[in-house]
Amino acid sequence: MKIKPAIKFYFKETAISIGNRSNFKKRIMNVFLKEKKHCSAVNFIFCTDKFLHSINKEFLGHDDYTDIITFSMNETNDPISGEIYISVERVSENASKHGTTIKNELQRVIFHGVLHLCGYKDKTKADKTLMTSKENIYLGLES
Repeated sequence: MKIKPAIKFYFKETAISIGNRSNFKKRIMNVFLKEKKHCSAVNFIFCTDKFLHSINKEFLGHDDYTDIITFSMNETNDPISGEIYISVERVSENASKHGTTIKNELQRVIFHGVLHLCGYKDKTKADKTLMTSKENIYLGLES
């Protein structure tokens, strides 16, 4: 029996519209499909800067603000499971800084986290270029 992957959205002390959740879950699952990865469960936790900053300090040892932190919860070769924490405040600020809508920036950040779960990195310039290209593809900005 095949288990249906679980994509869930949680809002911790904040709110943001992600639009049609059912449709967006299909778009997220499409990333896993196109990347030839199997997904079992991914939780998206939308939170405040303060909350994400505390996670960044506690778990990663970084004393700075960020828009997203992705935690993979699976063992190698297991179906993907993870948690993706997103600062609503950072998304809003970055949208303004990059001259885009909050909805577009939020979708980019969500796909960014999903791509991390698929194994993509963003530490080097080449990795960042590939990651941005993949984000653009899933946003429908490139083919």
